[in-house]
Amino acid sequence: MKKNNLDTEQESLYANLDQMSTQELLININAEDKKVAQLVEQQIPNIEKLVDAIVTKMKLGGRLFYIGAGTSGRIGVLDASECPPTFGVPHDWIIGIIAGGDTAIRKAVENAEDDIDQAWKDLSEFSISDLDVVIGIAASGNTPYVIGGLQKAKEHKIITGSISCNSQSKISKIADFPIELIMGPEFLTGSTRMKAGTSQKLALNMISTSVMIKLGRIRGNKMIDMQLSNKKLVKRGIKMIVEELNISTEKAAELLEVHKSVRAVLMAIKTE
Repeated sequence: MKKNNLDTEQESLYANLDQMSTQELLININAEDKKVAQLVEQQIPNIEKLVDAIVTKMKLGGRLFYIGAGTSGRIGVLDASECPPTFGVPHDWIIGIIAGGDTAIRKAVENAEDDIDQAWKDLSEFSISDLDVVIGIAASGNTPYVIGGLQKAKEHKIITGSISCNSQSKISKIADFPIELIMGPEFLTGSTRMKAGTSQKLALNMISTSVMIKLGRIRGNKMIDMQLSNKKLVKRGIKMIVEELNISTEKAAELLEVHKSVRAVLMAIKTE
């Protein structure tokens, strides 16, 4: 049965926003935001299946791709770009692709999301194969750029996932592992950068973090592979070493200076 209206286009539960006080605006926005995590929780079984499929492929040498347009694309690029510094993995393990290219991260690129063929062209630049996984991200679930990319990936026997905020969306029907985060009306009617965007960010946090943990990129609850790119992270690394080895801060700092990463320090001491 075909739906008449997209979930993401429902009328806001709040009227006359332009007449609200600042406090009323903030309280009401926050009231809507409180709903997001509980609604994401309902999709944990589907997120679990996708995570396990990604881990299986990445253990074989595959990669994870995110494709999206606009806000959805930016959220994918953000999650992908945060994995190398957090987990110390190569930049080509998790790759975020946005319709319109890197320019679209900061400025909207006219009609970029309407090109149904471009996503596959973008993916093909990375020599994508059936070892990889592609996740299409689209709040509406009906973005041509994402639809086309997922369709082509399926044709090439590549595992696909999707994250949308509409039920019965087109990308859900294409993907092997669809995730539907139905957030209901936005505080500002149709503004999917709000609850829908927040829900997508939560889902991607869950996916990438769980994948990295299952691939052995942490120890206990510590980011032992993080890139030591500033003083704050160096201090964090020293603290990890102190806690793991029960040594002085000075000795931990010396070891980190020599071995350049927390993991390398722990491995070196283990083999001594």
